[in-house]
Amino acid sequence: MGRTAALMSATALAACLSVTDAGAVDKVFKTEKAMVSVKTVASGLSHPWGLAFLPDGRMLVTEKDGRLRILAQDGSVSAPVKGVPQVDDRGQGGLLDVALDPDFAQNRFVYLSFSEPGPDSGTNSTAVARGALNADGTALTDVRVIFSQKPKVESRMHYGSRLVFDRQGHLYVTLGERSLDRFRTQAQDLDSHLGKVVRINRDGSVPADNPFVNRPGALPEIWSYGHRNIQGAALNPQTGALWINEHGPRGGDEVNVPEPGRNYGWPVVSYGVNYNGTPVGTGKSSAPGMEEPVYHWTPVIGSSGMTFYTGDAVPGWKGSLFNGGLATKEVVRLELDGTAVKREERMFGDLGKRIRQVSQGPDGALYLLTDENRGEILRVAPAGKP
Repeated sequence: MGRTAALMSATALAACLSVTDAGAVDKVFKTEKAMVSVKTVASGLSHPWGLAFLPDGRMLVTEKDGRLRILAQDGSVSAPVKGVPQVDDRGQGGLLDVALDPDFAQNRFVYLSFSEPGPDSGTNSTAVARGALNADGTALTDVRVIFSQKPKVESRMHYGSRLVFDRQGHLYVTLGERSLDRFRTQAQDLDSHLGKVVRINRDGSVPADNPFVNRPGALPEIWSYGHRNIQGAALNPQTGALWINEHGPRGGDEVNVPEPGRNYGWPVVSYGVNYNGTPVGTGKSSAPGMEEPVYHWTPVIGSSGMTFYTGDAVPGWKGSLFNGGLATKEVVRLELDGTAVKREERMFGDLGKRIRQVSQGPDGALYLLTDENRGEILRVAPAGKP
């Protein structure tokens, strides 16, 4: 950021993020289940990453370079919320996901995942902080880090990281294996958080029924392991199970349903190959004791944020799993039969936008975040309806 931009007042910065009429239709698309319109809700955001809906209908939005903002229902965007932890926004790092406490109405707790700078120059890791949003929405107070991935390493890639609460109020945190050859094998090691899903209590303590609580040498937060870079996560509303998607290398983006204590194979097996064309690990796609994905994409979609659709706005979408595509610049809808994928539908490729997150709003619409310098929040709803 240049000196002039850095000296802009918060009011002026918020004003430049205001948007055109929130009801203006950008495009109308014919999908398999309905004609839908895609409308711009907000624009001018710096690589928006995470989205959470407040009880009053406003939205909390993270920007990768370290800002948390509140989007009002009229489309106006707030000045940055104060109290956000310092982030290392180099490469793929920065301020990542945001989630509300299940009891937000009582405690006003907000959870943020972010790339946390380490004590040594250049090192970092994914971390989760919790703070209380003050009454006027201008600041987080009593902010503290409740989880910090171990070890911190010198990498600018593969942080994860999505935040999902289960029905008992435990928090799942998805973690990347940091990409580089000298780190990624730790996805198989139980004394490392790299390449894992972890499950913690809301204060950062460890649930007593986590699978490795009583295993010597294992980190007790670990839920599942052998993951690469988990960019999407959502709770299945029918079963309560966590679903995730994760980036493959050249080929082999995966959808998994991580079960406690199970090994999902990376980097021993993969449906993809390394970027230079050499085999991954054993060169095989499966091995005894390692779980198969429920679905995979080759070529990759660059899988990102996901959500299960439960709304009434488009009845034909109910029960579908929506996934963002960063590489293919589209949204992929999966029709499910239990954990089996029956078919897929690809949507909105004509927008030409990298889709970072897909969320269902309280109004039954889908909301998309576009991963761009002047990123947007887009609302997808039946065409012709307000």
